[in-house]
Amino acid sequence: MNPSGPSGPASDSRNTRRKLLLVWAATALLLLGLVTLAVVRTGPAPGTDFLAGPHDQRPAHPAAAPGTHAPEPQASPAADLDAEIQRILAENSGYRIGVALVDTHGGEPRSYGDGSEFVAASTAKIITAAAYYHLVETGEKSLDVPLGSFDAAFQVKAMVNASSDDSWLLLMQDIGYPTLIEYAASIGISYDPEQNMLTPAEMALLLRQLSTGKLLNAEHTKELLGYMQQTNNERLIPAAVGPDVTVQHKYGELEGYVHDAAVLTSGGRSYALAIYSWGEDGESEERLAVIHQLTEAVTGALLS
Repeated sequence: MNPSGPSGPASDSRNTRRKLLLVWAATALLLLGLVTLAVVRTGPAPGTDFLAGPHDQRPAHPAAAPGTHAPEPQASPAADLDAEIQRILAENSGYRIGVALVDTHGGEPRSYGDGSEFVAASTAKIITAAAYYHLVETGEKSLDVPLGSFDAAFQVKAMVNASSDDSWLLLMQDIGYPTLIEYAASIGISYDPEQNMLTPAEMALLLRQLSTGKLLNAEHTKELLGYMQQTNNERLIPAAVGPDVTVQHKYGELEGYVHDAAVLTSGGRSYALAIYSWGEDGESEERLAVIHQLTEAVTGALLS
């Protein structure tokens, strides 16, 4: 007798039912998996943190294409200019230098280096010229009256365009020191002609007021700014600008002080720039080079 022989019908039935149960169970598991996947796929938007682990967040911006680099944040022109001016000043620390820059269309002046008072030298002649024109406009003075060997109009032009100290003295005496101090105060400048001290920022703001017609009428504004072009010394700021930039300026030199202050205009943009400096060498090539570098930094950033 062989106990391991073929099974009977009952045994075959049991085996069939067992196989069917296994198939049904597998089918149920498959259906449950499909339902779960559908729930997950229709869940919260992937822009949220839901279901996203710490290393599975979507980037805020699309990733750069393979082989390329995301663009670096660009510094603003103003920040670049600030850094360049600071670099020039640091490399020339043997000089005492103050720089002020202001948009003639508005805004506060930006100051660099030494912002305290300097002996203004001949840059302050612009205050005297503006004061005299103002008195002409109020009827207290005339450009046609004799003053020294010539008339007042001649003395104003000689003082500004040729930087004549004799003309300056004649005009200040004719105005009177108290009146000159009062006029300067009326335009926001604390100025004593006997001390002749100004900050670079005061000079820049003076030029902004002049160039925008805040000080004088249109005729006198044009005339005075005209005297500030093609002066007897164009070696400072004017020598460092391109042909597309108009320069109206007043320089000053006295016992180690070398200054220049200018209105720079190109393509509808206009800035007042004042550079005051002191050193042992006067108007040396080294000093001129510093003023040229500062001017080129400003015009390159703002007027190019």
